[in-house]
Amino acid sequence: MQIEELREGVISILYPRRCPVCDDIVGRGKGLVHPECKKIIKPAGRIICMKCGKPLADAEKEYCPDCEKISHDYDRGFGIFRYRTISGSIYRFKYSGRREYADFYAESAKRYLGEAIKSMGADAIIPVPMYKKKQRKRGYNQAEEFALALGKAVGIPVRNDIVYRTRDTVPMKLLDVSQRRSNLKKAFNIYENDVEFKCIILVDDIYTTGSTIDELAREFRRHGVKRIFFVTLAIGQVV
Repeated sequence: MQIEELREGVISILYPRRCPVCDDIVGRGKGLVHPECKKIIKPAGRIICMKCGKPLADAEKEYCPDCEKISHDYDRGFGIFRYRTISGSIYRFKYSGRREYADFYAESAKRYLGEAIKSMGADAIIPVPMYKKKQRKRGYNQAEEFALALGKAVGIPVRNDIVYRTRDTVPMKLLDVSQRRSNLKKAFNIYENDVEFKCIILVDDIYTTGSTIDELAREFRRHGVKRIFFVTLAIGQVV
């Protein structure tokens, strides 16, 4: 234990942890986020779509406009934060090497979604895979980093060896809804013919239209997975 503490101490000096909200250094032993910064970001809340988890303005509604029109291939999903309040943090997490943010995200997931995740009875957490060439260039898959931290926080095994991305797709932010779905057709493959899981949680960074989660869920359905949920760092708001 002393060796591990020494190791963590050296790492904290060489690579000090940064606040996932403001990106300034958080002193050792001061937690994962500045207390004042924690007030800036907003959780998705309790009044959410019963399918995708988007925050709803009308408490009388059960589903968001998207889920009233679209039939999704997953059972249900949840986002931790409202996208607009956490977007800068996620950008740095993805593109600026701030992998340590994953610990705060996982802690928040356990805090806000712990009971929901526990009730799913999932066999495994599976991160949305990144195209291998892109992952090598970036150095890591942000969805996988979050998944590993989440699995540790909630005690569910993480499997990143089940599914892979077959090709590099166009960035989703550049496409409309129909283009997103076409862009992702046959973009994922399962490594093995037999998938032993009955219930899984897919993990990604952002949920907007659900195109990525749907395509991945569809592939797992084909391989016998009965129940499929998702958890994302951020989720878009109903406008």
